[in-house]
Amino acid sequence: MLGKSPSWQDADGACSGYLIEEDGTALVLDCGNGVFSKLRRFRDYVDVDAVVISHLHADHFLDLVPFAYALTYAPRQQPVPVDRWPGTDHPARPFLYAPAGARDTFRRVVGAWGNEDLIENAFELHEYADTIEVGPLTVRFQEVPHYVCTHAVEVSSPGGRRFTFGADSRPTPDLIEFARGTDLLMVEATLPRPERNGVRGHLTPAEAGEHGREAGAQRLVLTHISDELDPLWARHEAERAYGGPVEMAEEGAVYVL
Repeated sequence: MLGKSPSWQDADGACSGYLIEEDGTALVLDCGNGVFSKLRRFRDYVDVDAVVISHLHADHFLDLVPFAYALTYAPRQQPVPVDRWPGTDHPARPFLYAPAGARDTFRRVVGAWGNEDLIENAFELHEYADTIEVGPLTVRFQEVPHYVCTHAVEVSSPGGRRFTFGADSRPTPDLIEFARGTDLLMVEATLPRPERNGVRGHLTPAEAGEHGREAGAQRLVLTHISDELDPLWARHEAERAYGGPVEMAEEGAVYVL
């Protein structure tokens, strides 16, 4: 777990970001603010095979910008020798899978201060609509209701183990059905109470627990939750609804399936 904060970072924390590894393949799921520096603690960024973005809110993709700058300007990525780096004709260019409209969104964001094609030049960008394969991993998507087009993401291994990431969502049976029987459901628990006005976009810890119970998830982890909420309270709320132990997301935590 690289980052678990909501749209504002915990103290010394990072927003949404998860490193998934299987048989030497490395996939980064979401890349929010602060995630790139956390990634570098655990994996060399040039060895990342793919990045998958659940939706186009800044706290889920903004660190694609420093990631792209590193892929573009780092000494090891240059075609000529720089310092101890020998130069390369084959710089790293990971796959980047993002929702429809991503190219235009990235161009608007980066174009505000620099080359608008920074991200699409640094990564091999694909706007997903269906199942994708990343090495031995199979990645599926399910649209869930949020303020923008958002997808829950399932990553499964050849052995059939399933990790389901709920992304950001208001309560929905779509996530429950998508996550049914999953080995590990990582679901947001952003709010202490439902939104007071307007369209809903997030879950409370109790609602997260309900989704885990109804999906029959074998293991439930609450994420996208601020350090300003008491983790003991949040866990208790979720466990009452889930009917079993619930884990709280922590940066650096490792989950093995």
